[in-house]
Amino acid sequence: MIVASVWANSLCKRVFDVVFVISLAALWIPVCVLVAVAVRIALGAPVFFTQERPGRNGKIFKLIKFRTMRTGDADDAARMTRFGKILRATSLDELPELWNILRGDMSLIGPRPLLVRYLPRYTAEQSRRHDVRPGLTGWAQVNGRNLLSWEARFEHDVWYVEHATFWLDLRIIFLTFLNLFRRTGISARGESTMREFTGTHNE
Repeated sequence: MIVASVWANSLCKRVFDVVFVISLAALWIPVCVLVAVAVRIALGAPVFFTQERPGRNGKIFKLIKFRTMRTGDADDAARMTRFGKILRATSLDELPELWNILRGDMSLIGPRPLLVRYLPRYTAEQSRRHDVRPGLTGWAQVNGRNLLSWEARFEHDVWYVEHATFWLDLRIIFLTFLNLFRRTGISARGESTMREFTGTHNE
């Protein structure tokens, strides 16, 4: 666990993130440009969706994604577009988060950054997911993604915090690319994305 904690919070992990993202810039930057143009045509302005999310130690940052929904006050299911579903199915909507990684808000691998309003709803154990930088992908995402219950998802997040190593990160990266082709776990059953987390209620 000590080794895991050292890697999860180490300068080496940070350097790996930056080198990995920059080394693939020739691939992801042109894709970002094409997606931005497509979003502008399909949904209009703005192209990007920004939202405050809690990062490491609960520090708030602005997450950047491509917009997948129409603007308005309707629920997510009503505002979700066919084009947006394609972006989410391929995870192309999350490409701008690479900028969050370069800024140091996020890491390639870690628990996904969720909503700020969830912070007081976590148990003490679940809150440990914020001991590390949030990730573009993580252990929960390659083990069910949005098909998991919130409790199972947080268990996977905390497991990662306790077991993070360089080799585990490489494994998660490989499994993430594999799952992109399978397109599984994109939405929770009966939901357009993932249902609201209202807290863990023990009987």
